[in-house]
Amino acid sequence: MELREIAVEELRLGMYVSKLDRPWTETPFVFQGFVLKSEKQLEVLKKFCKHVFVDPEKEDLPDPGKVTADDIAKIRGTTVYKELASVEAELPRAKSAYTNSTVVVKELSRAVEIGDAIDSSRSREAASQITESVVRNPDAMALLVKLQEKSGATLSRAVEISVMMTIFGRFLQFPQDRLELLGLLGLLQDVGKLKLPTELATRGPTTPEEVEVYRTHVGHSVEILSKTPGLPQELSGFASLHHERYDGSGYPRGLRGDAIALLGSIAGIVDAFDTLTAPPPAGEHLSPANALSVVYKGRGKQFQAALVEQFIQCVGVFPVGSVVKLNSGETAIVIAQNMVRRLQPRIMVVQDAKGNPLIPYKMLDLMKEHMATRDEPYRILHTLEYDAVRIDPKELFL
Repeated sequence: MELREIAVEELRLGMYVSKLDRPWTETPFVFQGFVLKSEKQLEVLKKFCKHVFVDPEKEDLPDPGKVTADDIAKIRGTTVYKELASVEAELPRAKSAYTNSTVVVKELSRAVEIGDAIDSSRSREAASQITESVVRNPDAMALLVKLQEKSGATLSRAVEISVMMTIFGRFLQFPQDRLELLGLLGLLQDVGKLKLPTELATRGPTTPEEVEVYRTHVGHSVEILSKTPGLPQELSGFASLHHERYDGSGYPRGLRGDAIALLGSIAGIVDAFDTLTAPPPAGEHLSPANALSVVYKGRGKQFQAALVEQFIQCVGVFPVGSVVKLNSGETAIVIAQNMVRRLQPRIMVVQDAKGNPLIPYKMLDLMKEHMATRDEPYRILHTLEYDAVRIDPKELFL
């Protein structure tokens, strides 16, 4: 690999300095080529050189994705939640909360489009209902939002992101008031997209000029939320953060590291995962497993490493609502996690091996090792795209 020329001010500890912009004999360094290990070495380089040449192959940089127990402790709360209802029992209440939330999103969309103020009390009511359902059983609301038909309208993802953020906050053991704040943030952080041209807001930017216009939605969101009475004072600030990235590559301010508040970092991870799994034109239509892989590769770079690790544990290998292919050839939907054995969730088999609908659906708890054949228990082979199978939520337990 070729040597890379960089300014001395851009050097980081762990880089291998292979060549200077002057002869080595004109400097105090004994060895020609060394790993930069101390601030003292860096100060000497700054005194004698303006730029150096580094060898990327010999770098000894720390793993940006390495996570310690202390890292995890810093982002977790202490509120312990117990499952207060089964998926079956919670689904009707989750449906009521979901329906109300979608109505609220439509109301605020109309209000912003005609220049009226958004209703903070209705927004807070929706976030509260989502939180209460998630506290009782997070799987019910997760299943419901994944099975709903998605529209292409602006903010059509708002309820889903709100639910995912609330579920993640519950997993992190945040107190219930912070869960409600996360839910409210998920509902409202993209409200500024309603100020963009409709087509651009729906499909996203495709040219450098459109990118610049698209990115203004963050500022629009902050302005709308900061001028809306009755919302939490810190909400507009959090809404400005979900496109910032841990390494400083995000927007609008290029914040990095701990300069991005924890709730903003959570919003960024959830928003990215939802975009990766969403259908075109707004999303990339990846399977949940592939989307999690992309998020994982961004740990310590785009996203805080400890949060990425916790998010993957929260979502699980087979997220609730995932469409999965079984070793029997049948197709199923994950309806609930088994926290003890994450590879063996509860599933609902909806198609036989030939792709024909199964009526009634077959309910299986893979932890109980139901047999696919005489010699082999059921197991999941892989996940499919979320909309690989269409199921009307009314056909569930409602």
